[in-house]
Amino acid sequence: MTSPGRTERLVLPGVLTAEQAAATVAGIVATQRTDGAIPWFRGHHLDPWDHTEAAMALDAAGEHDRAEAAYDWLVRHQNQDGSWYAAYADGDAAAPTDRGRETNFCAYLAVGAWHHYLSTGDETFLDRMWPAVHAAIEYVLELQQPGGEIGWKREDDGTPVRDALLTGSSSVYQALRCALAMAEQREEPQPDWELALGRLGHAIRHHPERFLDKSRYSMDWYYPVLGGAVRGTAARERIDADWDRFVVPGLGVRCVVPNPWVTGGESAELALALWAMGESDRAVTVLKWIQHLRADNGMYWTGYVFEDQAIWPRELTSWTAGSLLLAVAALGGDEATTAVFGGERLPVGLAPDCCR
Repeated sequence: MTSPGRTERLVLPGVLTAEQAAATVAGIVATQRTDGAIPWFRGHHLDPWDHTEAAMALDAAGEHDRAEAAYDWLVRHQNQDGSWYAAYADGDAAAPTDRGRETNFCAYLAVGAWHHYLSTGDETFLDRMWPAVHAAIEYVLELQQPGGEIGWKREDDGTPVRDALLTGSSSVYQALRCALAMAEQREEPQPDWELALGRLGHAIRHHPERFLDKSRYSMDWYYPVLGGAVRGTAARERIDADWDRFVVPGLGVRCVVPNPWVTGGESAELALALWAMGESDRAVTVLKWIQHLRADNGMYWTGYVFEDQAIWPRELTSWTAGSLLLAVAALGGDEATTAVFGGERLPVGLAPDCCR
């Protein structure tokens, strides 16, 4: 089991003790395959986004070798066009179960790779990751639409799905900023990426009509804040406007309105967004609420149906545990995590022509 001494920044009164944090990290470690893959849980599928989120949690816990193994898995199994498939059975690269290639899944390696570099200072790692990150971002930007939004995915046959998701585009926004930070560190300017970032941020902030209407989903509510496109007064106004719609006091955050189902992942991500807004007290409160989802082995149940008072589904996911650990790491001042999710030192892109 991970030593409690390595999880000192993952201690948060009322949420995690050092021993509890170590048990949660050990749960993610136990889920990871020997080749570095981190599926949702053993026997279930891996998707590249959640795989990366779990790897970031390992870095926040000091498990740098295991996090690096997770990123190396992505590099080894990247498709020739810079993408990854949306799902692999139990993390087996030879057994993709969804051959769609989703843009936010593919872009997220940049967030994880930059987080790992900030956690370790390993320039060799950054050099090794750069070709994969570059190829992934180029793949993603091929699906940027004239209005700045990012098309959702390509089908298995290569057909582009040009409809854009606000949550996915907000995640890509964060990934682009991290990719540009990598480019700056390597002194390899990417002016086209800067322009793409500016156009994407403008679409997220000012043109909700350019995205599919998924307003029933809490992720569309908080992800523009979590991804860094919306901050300051606009972020507070956005969160406050729908707080009562999505938040169930004492239990957590609904995944979808009006379903009576709160989820650990959405709740922890909201807490991380609240921290990024400067509302740490409210973030801690949300994290305390979801301790009813903690299992005896230190992992977290995906969700809870409060009308039935039932855990559902009966699964303990690596990404739920990872999202909670990252929120706690940010609140605890972990430098890499605060830099990636606080975003103060990340590039902001160039304003689109309409806004110059």
